[in-house]
Amino acid sequence: MLAGLLALTVAALFTGAAFYVGAVEQPARMQLDDRSLLQEWKPSYKAGFVMQASLAVVGFLLGVVQWWWSGELLWLIGALILIANWPFTLIAILPTNNVLMGTPLDAAGPASRALLVKWARLHAVRTALGAAATAVFLWAAA
Repeated sequence: MLAGLLALTVAALFTGAAFYVGAVEQPARMQLDDRSLLQEWKPSYKAGFVMQASLAVVGFLLGVVQWWWSGELLWLIGALILIANWPFTLIAILPTNNVLMGTPLDAAGPASRALLVKWARLHAVRTALGAAATAVFLWAAA
């Protein structure tokens, strides 16, 4: 059961971090001018990507281990929901990220701001996937 409780903890950490970005960090940075907005987003995204990508993988692996040990399918379902953040990010978010990362700060303007609004909507899906995985892991642990 230890792997399952750790999977639950990691999924909750993933969800909390994603929620923080959408509820606190993104709205705060949207108050900045276009150049400062893009300037702040770039390093923030790089750091957040490493953290959340790692949490998704670790939580997935822990969920799979708990499923393997217990045979309880809910652990596998939660693990798959959590790791679904990877393909979603690569397919749906990465094209927007690439444009934003490739935009020079001097070219920041209404177009980059609009992309950051789009990015926030896409990032909300990551929060929802994390919350769903956390809920399934919690159900499995109950």
